Amino acid sequence: MLDVVFGEASDPGKIRNNNEDSMGSFVPNSRHQARSHGYLFAVADGVGGLDLGEVASSTAVSVLTKEFENSTGGAMLISLLPRLVQHANAAVHDRTLAPEYRGKKMATTVVACAVRHDQAVISHVGDSRCYLVRKGIAKQITQDHTWVNEQRKMGLITESEMAQSESRHVLIRSLGPEMFVSPDTTAVTVQSGDVLVLCSDGVHDELPETTIASIASQAKPVDEIAQELVARAVEVDGNDNTTAIVIRIRSVEQVGMYRGRPYRLPS
Repeated sequence: MLDVVFGEASDPGKIRNNNEDSMGSFVPNSRHQARSHGYLFAVADGVGGLDLGEVASSTAVSVLTKEFENSTGGAMLISLLPRLVQHANAAVHDRTLAPEYRGKKMATTVVACAVRHDQAVISHVGDSRCYLVRKGIAKQITQDHTWVNEQRKMGLITESEMAQSESRHVLIRSLGPEMFVSPDTTAVTVQSGDVLVLCSDGVHDELPETTIASIASQAKPVDEIAQELVARAVEVDGNDNTTAIVIRIRSVEQVGMYRGRPYRLPS
């Protein structure tokens, strides 16, 4: 049986008075729901400099968690998650049409992770990230939808140049500005002892992968790990809102697939 514990933390940082990051989760209320739906976690980072980043991020997270709960049991996560991200995008876009927000601009990044059986499916838009930490090593699962990352992939700039670029936060994809968006979606097989870290750029801009791995691998409660990740990032800089969700996989339920349907493997 899949057994998951998680902790979360967020801090507005040293400069800003408001926190434009949002986070949320769906936790199944029974063993049956854990098998039919699984868990969902999401972090969204409202785009600074626009009018209502906090409205955009909270709308995205709310739509994702509610629609995941109301989804058909047993749905394939690899197709469900990007569809829910698209619904979140439409909801953020529609908020700008409401009378109280007319004329305002809003956008947000999002990274969502659904965990069921022995699979984690991650769907994202923007530069909020997911890391998989296994045996003390962190692997970045998502790839930032930023202008500099596109330049890096084309070989026009190096990793170090990208990290120092003043354009490193210029997004090429986000939720809200357009009616449709194209999320990237990845599935990974998780193992007992794995840790998944979802975070806004306030964390990953300030903490290298080795530090994230070191903190996330500690044998202490996951809420304390989330708080430490955020506190360390704020200590390093603190110019941005900073948010992290830490998900520890305590056990998994291995399954096979037959005609798109999971079945339990003999133990």
